[in-house]
Amino acid sequence: MMAFQAISSSSMTRSDEPSAGTGAPDRIGAWLDAARAARDPLAHVEALLRAEIHAERGPNPVWIARADDAALDAQLEHLRRRLAEVGGDAAALPLFGVPFAVKDNIDVVGFDTTAGCPAYAYRPTADAGAVGRLRDAGAIVLGKTNLDQFATGLNGTRSPYGAVANAIDPRYVSGGSSSGSAVAVARGDVLFSLGTDTAGSGRVPATLNGLVGVKPTRGLLSTRGVVPACRSLDCVSIFAHDLAGAQRALEAARGFDALDPYSRDAAREAIGDAGWRAPQGRLSVPARPEFYGDEVQRAAWAETLARLREAGVELVEVDIAPLGEIAAMLYGGPWVAERDAAVGDFARANPQAVHPVVRAIVTGRSGSARDAFESVYRMATLRREVESFWREHAALLLPGVPTLYTIEQMLADPVELNSRLGIYTNFANLLDLAALNVPAGLRTDGLPFGVSLIGAGFSDERLLGLAARLAPALAPGAPAGPDARPLADAHSVPIAVVGAHLSGLPLNGQLTSRGARLVARTRTAAAYRLYALPGTTPARPGMVRDAQGTSLEIEVWALPRAGWASFMEGIPAPLAIGTIETASGDWVKGFLCEPYALAGAREVTDFGGWRAYIASLAPH
Repeated sequence: MMAFQAISSSSMTRSDEPSAGTGAPDRIGAWLDAARAARDPLAHVEALLRAEIHAERGPNPVWIARADDAALDAQLEHLRRRLAEVGGDAAALPLFGVPFAVKDNIDVVGFDTTAGCPAYAYRPTADAGAVGRLRDAGAIVLGKTNLDQFATGLNGTRSPYGAVANAIDPRYVSGGSSSGSAVAVARGDVLFSLGTDTAGSGRVPATLNGLVGVKPTRGLLSTRGVVPACRSLDCVSIFAHDLAGAQRALEAARGFDALDPYSRDAAREAIGDAGWRAPQGRLSVPARPEFYGDEVQRAAWAETLARLREAGVELVEVDIAPLGEIAAMLYGGPWVAERDAAVGDFARANPQAVHPVVRAIVTGRSGSARDAFESVYRMATLRREVESFWREHAALLLPGVPTLYTIEQMLADPVELNSRLGIYTNFANLLDLAALNVPAGLRTDGLPFGVSLIGAGFSDERLLGLAARLAPALAPGAPAGPDARPLADAHSVPIAVVGAHLSGLPLNGQLTSRGARLVARTRTAAAYRLYALPGTTPARPGMVRDAQGTSLEIEVWALPRAGWASFMEGIPAPLAIGTIETASGDWVKGFLCEPYALAGAREVTDFGGWRAYIASLAPH
């Protein structure tokens, strides 16, 4: 598997972009820098992407459809045309070759749209508005991801394709409905992804998988080509590893779409500076947050607030009860009728094709026209009651979710537990707000903890900037997600592998047979070169440190100390174990090569890693 998840370099974070704190990764930026520095940028990204689409996947049903060679060829041809249109300058395409995933209720040419229901599937003739903008920016779709059927759910278990497990601990739900899109990013299949977010379908899985999740203001991203859930409230959302990547994707995807009746011109509708004159060091927080008895989650929240106060942030407690009443309206008020309008007729005509919990929701016509107007009137009153949360303060800060549930727990009580996951998210689109979920470290049990920053409509970019300023206090010194696990412990030694020992390649068994476990898919610092050593069986590379080099794909494995000696005995000359610098600045033991052996060897540095080079040798 390509280690898109861990492509990073602190030197690649630009000063005019948000970052997750000092030295934080900008993984998309690292991808772009490596591609643009290659002798042939298009060949460089093609080799990486072709290796990725052929990589084996585990049993977690993240993908509904993945790109094959034909689909990749078509997109590379489009990228080739776009590159020609900008005079061959890869730097002119803001997402040149960047791989992303798309939730399967969003149209992508070349893929069926199923909305998580095979009987509903159709083949679109045009990209969704947001997808088209991203492809024109140079990004490449690697496939369509799993979801709670018809985007109805916040947990990720309501799919005929299977329940998507959490990327950090597979016992737990991934969150939904954009389950596959979140996990595809979290485990490193892609560098960012698109989901949708009507009630929290982007923010909940972002929190549960240790990601940045952007729920933009309604209409900022086009929803043309999206299977509607509640059409007047739907948003296309973004998952990324870091704030810089989230902003890159948001900037490329946003824009007014005259073909979408719900698209909005941000320049005309933004609140301007009037709503942001409050001190930027002041946040509103709930006076009585709800955690449903989860004391570990409560402790993580309390610790986060303590770090913010220590950093000088003023926290003002507010009564968020009105938000709870608004949230209840989404499923208990007239807006549920929008789900019926979207897919209710299909569900009634094809009852066996629709998940029973989903069917009960989308066929639940709700109330009369009078009921609808009374709800609108009540909503106006409640909106006025809570305006001060983001007018007088920089933003409202909330836990991302109140608690975490295992898949087993969710399946035993699918309605009540699902509704609990959305208590801090359901109200946002009804109030026309912008929201951003960001990691805030790990709980004491190793599960991810995240928070939500919520602001007035069209405050999207300012929320990203605010999150960047708060990042050192939110998660000091440690990224959230799978690569936050320690590289090793007292009983094992971390070792970086670059060639035939990578997972899925011929010599990986020398690690797994000794009980080694994979702890990180990452890259070296941008200071290494890679060569194909002649006469080796199986084929092996030689890596050397060179200040003029680049960042290369590696994996870090924790090798039990009991197996270290026998593993070392099997390393043939000219290879040796040295100390390798990773993109995050860590130094670990790993494979290097004696320089004498490079005479006559083919340099393959531009492929970005051994796996991509090997893939380039296969007949197309």
